[in-house]
Amino acid sequence: MNREARRQFTEFVTARTPSLLRLAYVLTGDRHAAEDLLQSALTKTAGRWGSVRDSPEAYVRKAMYHEQVGRWRSPRWRRESVTASVPDRSVADPSGQVDLRLALERALLALPPRRRAAIVLRYFEDLPEAEVAQVMGCSVGTVRSQTHRALARLRELVPDFAALAEDRAPETTRS
Repeated sequence: MNREARRQFTEFVTARTPSLLRLAYVLTGDRHAAEDLLQSALTKTAGRWGSVRDSPEAYVRKAMYHEQVGRWRSPRWRRESVTASVPDRSVADPSGQVDLRLALERALLALPPRRRAAIVLRYFEDLPEAEVAQVMGCSVGTVRSQTHRALARLRELVPDFAALAEDRAPETTRS
């Protein structure tokens, strides 16, 4: 990688790391695993920088998704496990709904990998269904069905979230 390409890559990493790290955390459910996932994806991106510099973020996101799916598929005995306790959060939750957020996080982690990925890409990353289908390597119909089933399961697991979502829905969509 020449000096100019290295500078461009460094600028990209500096600017996009916070957003990409949030995506990695949602995919993994663990801060340390998220950092590892992002580092792995950025390493792959650096190696292909010449061909991906026009749309590096899309490449990194797809690399993270594929890497995480590979981790989900690997046998449990080969995975690393974090044994430390969850650190205290130093910033207060401004919404005052910590219990709801924790319940939603646990519910997301309980979803099967493809459904969780569909929810994360569709709603957290706000990608259109066609892009989600491309990233996941499936049809738009599959994205729709996975998303629908995932949302139904989240409503079962976190009834308070379903009520909150209904309260925030526009008047035209309520029955």
